[in-house]
Amino acid sequence: MATLSKEILPPPLDATGVQPPLFDGTTRLYTSYACPFAQRVWITRNYKGLQEEIKLVPLNLQNRPAWYQDVYPPTKVPSLEHNWKITGGSLDLIKYVDSNFEGPSLFPDDREKKKLGEELFSYTHTFVRTVYCSFEGDPAKETGPVFDYLENALHKFDDGPFFLGQFSLVDIAYVTFVERFQIFLSEVFKIDITAGRPKLAVWIEELNKIDAYTQTKTDPKKLVECYKNRFLVST
Repeated sequence: MATLSKEILPPPLDATGVQPPLFDGTTRLYTSYACPFAQRVWITRNYKGLQEEIKLVPLNLQNRPAWYQDVYPPTKVPSLEHNWKITGGSLDLIKYVDSNFEGPSLFPDDREKKKLGEELFSYTHTFVRTVYCSFEGDPAKETGPVFDYLENALHKFDDGPFFLGQFSLVDIAYVTFVERFQIFLSEVFKIDITAGRPKLAVWIEELNKIDAYTQTKTDPKKLVECYKNRFLVST
């Protein structure tokens, strides 16, 4: 993937923000710069070189515009305006963007890799839920098995450092959450998620070489503050 030029990001729209024209032929990604679900689609867009084809419409989720409920009634992000309809769901959308737009393919044709990819997509829910719940329990004990699952999955293919060997949608599905969990678990609980997990350490290192991802990374200080408030963690 070629080095990306730094994108000038539009400011988030709050309750006073003007609604962009709806269904005017422009493809829009309604997003939040702080949301790990929306970040998945943002990375996919970037990696496929679709900055001109898919315009970002960032929202302030703490003070979101009332008009967004008319655009996408669940009022969640991400959602995508394309071909005269609005669709949501981050895993569905990364697959949709990969299949319906030009750019490098992000899912392999190999049957064994596709099988593992679908298994890993399914496991994202368990992974995310387990780690979030651990913040109010015993993170060292409760997160170990799910990070071990990722470590073991990274041993399946040896033709690259990523889950399916080469960079794919599966890596995108996980990295936005691993990014946040690594920061928070280290800062608050002094847990190193890569300790004893060399494949996971290399995976994170290699992902941080991909501009399409690094340009979307969250602010660590803001993340820690947000998660402390959200999960009522005392330090």
